Amino acid sequence: LEHLELLDGLAIEVGIAVVTKLDLAGAARADDVVAAVGALLAGTSMRGSPVVVVSSVDGSGLDELRSALVGVRDRALAGSSAGTSRGSSRFSIDRSFSVKGRGTVVTGTLRGGPLTRGASLRIVPGEGSVRTRELQVHNAAVESADRGRLAINLGGIEPGELHRGIVLTDDPAVESSDRLLVRLAGPMPDRARARVHLGTTAVDGAVGRSGRDAIDLADGSVAATLRLSSPVAVAPGDRFVLRRAGGQDRIVGGIVLDLAPPRGISRRRQTATRVVALAQALESHDATSAAAARRALHGATQTVDGRVELAPDVAERLEMDTLSAFAAAGDPPAELSGQTLPMLRAVAARSLRRQVTLDKPTTVRAAAAAVERLVEEGRLVREGASVRLPGSRSAAGLEPALVAAMDRLERSLAIAAPPLLAGAARDAGCSTRGVRELERTGRIVLVEPDLAYATPTYRDLAARALAMATATPLTPASFRDATGTSRRYVMAILEDLDRRGILRRTEAGHVPGRRAATASEIGR
Repeated sequence: LEHLELLDGLAIEVGIAVVTKLDLAGAARADDVVAAVGALLAGTSMRGSPVVVVSSVDGSGLDELRSALVGVRDRALAGSSAGTSRGSSRFSIDRSFSVKGRGTVVTGTLRGGPLTRGASLRIVPGEGSVRTRELQVHNAAVESADRGRLAINLGGIEPGELHRGIVLTDDPAVESSDRLLVRLAGPMPDRARARVHLGTTAVDGAVGRSGRDAIDLADGSVAATLRLSSPVAVAPGDRFVLRRAGGQDRIVGGIVLDLAPPRGISRRRQTATRVVALAQALESHDATSAAAARRALHGATQTVDGRVELAPDVAERLEMDTLSAFAAAGDPPAELSGQTLPMLRAVAARSLRRQVTLDKPTTVRAAAAAVERLVEEGRLVREGASVRLPGSRSAAGLEPALVAAMDRLERSLAIAAPPLLAGAARDAGCSTRGVRELERTGRIVLVEPDLAYATPTYRDLAARALAMATATPLTPASFRDATGTSRRYVMAILEDLDRRGILRRTEAGHVPGRRAATASEIGR
C-alpha cells in the first residue's frame, strides 16, 4: 500500500498490477482480489491500469502478463519524461565505484534525451564536469543510450567525488537549490518536517505554510516553500514525495514550481492566480508559458545572457514613472522640460526597486535598458547626456518645428540601409542646423559626408560586425549577407569602424581592433 502511495505521489500513470498464486487461491478468490485491487487503483494515478492474474506453477495468465508488459513498455516509451527536456540528458546516480583498469564507474537512471559516448556533463550539485568514456546497457557497450538504466565509465573524476543523488546533465534547467516553491497534492501543516525524495536523492525538509506561502488552491492542492537540509539537483516541473514519520498524511506528492522563490518585495506578487498559472504551464511542458508565468510571479527575471525581462505590469509602471519625471520637473513647464540621462536612469531604478527584488547592478542595468527602449520607440528623445519629450524644445533652444523635423530625420535613418542624408533631410524638412545638432548631440552617426545612421541602429550594426569578427575574420560579403544590405553600405561601415579602431583590416578580413571594447559607446 505504501508503494502504491509513492507511485501516486509521483503521478506515475503507466503500470500494471499482478495477482499471483492463482493455483492456490482458486478462480473465485482471484475474482474478489482483482476487484479489490481495481478499487485500490481507482483512487490513484494508476487508475485504469491492467490487473492480471497469474500462476508461476502452472503458467496460467503468463501470456496475458507478457502482452500487458509490452503494452506498458509502449505506453512508457510514447510518453515524455516528466519535467525533463527531451533534447537534454539527465543521469541520476545511485552508485559510484572504481573498476580496476577503468577508473570511476557510476550506475543510475537516464532521463530526457539520449546520451552519447564522449559527451561532457555538468555535476549538480557541485562544480566542474565529467566526460563519458564508455556507456553500458545490460553489460554491453553502446555508442548511445536512450532513457533507462545505464552504467557510465567516467573520466576526470575520482569515485569518492560522486555519490547517490548527484545528477550528471547537459540540461541547463537543472540547477542546485535548497529552497523551492512547490505545489503539494494535499494539505500540510506549517513547519512540518519530512524526508524529501527527488530522483535518487533523499534529504530532510521543512514545509513553510505561513504568510505568503500559505496558498490554498481550488483543486485541493496547496502551495508551500520547501526548505531542504542540503542542496539537490532539481529542475522546474520535477515530481517528488514527502514521507513523514507520523500524522494523517504520511506520504504526500508534489511538483517543483520554482528553484528560487520570490524574496523581499517580490513576495507580494506570490498569489494563487500566479502560482496556478506557473503550475499549469509546467505540467503542460510549455516552456514559453512557464517563462512568462515565472516572470509574472517574480516581476522580473534574467536570461542566460544577463538581460532583464520585466513582467508587463512592472514594465508599464516603470515607463509611467519614467515619463512622469518630465511632468514633475516643475519650472520650466513640462512641455519644455528635460532631464539628464543619469537622473532619468535613477528615476527608473527607483521605480524598479519599489516593485521587484533585484540586486543593485542588475537594477541599474535594467533601468538603463528601459530608458534606452523608450528612446528607441520614439517616446523620448536623447541629445547627448540629456533626454526630452518628442516635440518639446531642446536644451539648445531650437524651435519646435525644427525639433519635430529632427525627430523625423532620425527615424528615417534608423534602418540598415538608410537613404542619402541630403535627400532624407530634405524630405524631413530638417535644415543644415538641425543635421549638425543631431550629430553634435550624438543622435546620428555620420559615416560618410552623405551617409548617416540613427545612433542606436549604427551601434547595433557595429556590435554585429564586432561579434562576427570575433568569431572569424569578417569579410564584406559575409557582413552584407548578415545585414541584408549592399556592398555600398557595408564598406562604409567597415571603413568607419576601422578608423575608430573597433575593427582592424587584415588580408583574411576584419578582426577586433585595439578599441573594440568601446563599440557600445559610439554616439555617447
